[in-house]
Amino acid sequence: MIETSRRREILAGERSTLYSFGEPLLGGTYTEEEIEAVVKTIRASMDPSVGFGFNVDEILNFEREFAEFCGVRHAISINGAGTGLDMAMMALNLEPGDEVIVPAINFKAAALSVIGQGGKVVWCDVDERTFQADPEDVERRITPRTRAIFPVHMNGLSAPMDDLLEVAERNPHPKHGPLAVIGDAARALGGGYKGTHIGKKGWCTVFSFHTQKNMTTLGEGGAITTDDDELIERFRAIRQFGGGHTWGTNYKMTKVQAAVGSVQLRRLPEFVESRRRVAHERHKLLAGLPEITLPHEPPECRHSFYLYTCLVPDAWAGAKRDRLIAIMREEYGVGCVVANPPQYIQTPYLRKMTPGQDLPHSNRLAERLFCVSIHPSMTTRHNEIICAALIETVERLRKE
Repeated sequence: MIETSRRREILAGERSTLYSFGEPLLGGTYTEEEIEAVVKTIRASMDPSVGFGFNVDEILNFEREFAEFCGVRHAISINGAGTGLDMAMMALNLEPGDEVIVPAINFKAAALSVIGQGGKVVWCDVDERTFQADPEDVERRITPRTRAIFPVHMNGLSAPMDDLLEVAERNPHPKHGPLAVIGDAARALGGGYKGTHIGKKGWCTVFSFHTQKNMTTLGEGGAITTDDDELIERFRAIRQFGGGHTWGTNYKMTKVQAAVGSVQLRRLPEFVESRRRVAHERHKLLAGLPEITLPHEPPECRHSFYLYTCLVPDAWAGAKRDRLIAIMREEYGVGCVVANPPQYIQTPYLRKMTPGQDLPHSNRLAERLFCVSIHPSMTTRHNEIICAALIETVERLRKE
């Protein structure tokens, strides 16, 4: 841990806006290569016989490259992860009363996609160290109406996919067989699990290329991966007005986005390695600070550290955690974010749509949770400022 005199010296220096957001508004970086890809694609599209098209080389190449990166047979590009989550729920053909188990500590998109297709959200707890869906709690919540388990690869770390797949096999739906396990990897692109990349395990996995994510395609975009040959055809039909055989609409990524995506995908390992460097350096700088529980990385996982997720002690839950976040922001310019409280608390619509469901463990865990700003461009100097600020804040709160 950084000593007091050194902390004061660090905090007296010039600060940066790089760490002013708990979740920076640009998750990676762009170079001249991305800019050149945009310009080249636009120029090549100006001939009226070419245009910007849809089933074009840029999109097909990016999908092939993305599938290869994730180690799957198929990847389909789309205009956003929210769209992808909706498409996954559409492919389940949910019937009234069908249930999907969703972690409560989560972003709202997964639960909204279930409700949007007429399903019933059943909230589950997460493991306190990993923030991933707890397989034992998932299994307790399965009923004859359960159709799917919807784990989120939360904040850059893989969900325990093999455990969840075993739960799905042990508890088949009476009509549809083993439960579908659908991964929401919006925040976890580039992370690993048991020698594979996130995106390999499960019925399908949905990714985001939003501006804040580990790679981005001009601010929006996404992809779905799967090894299921029939499922990918269903996704292609949904994305392009049904293909003449079913309902569909327009969920496509643009040609220019795909061209940028190919560049960003080549740079993704560099982004993830930089995030890991920042995180592991931070672990050392904060070692010995008893009030803060640092992020956990199980041996079978390779964390991509989309967020740097910490916990305060139980005695600091709620107001004192909120005061820590406020001091970090107001006095040191370091952003923190609570990602995420249970969605039946955070989102009024989801509370209305899941009446009577309340998970005390998730509620309490969310009151201890906070994520400290992290970005692949951070230097040791940035990390020292962030960690010095956190240590100073904790020492102040310790005395209150």
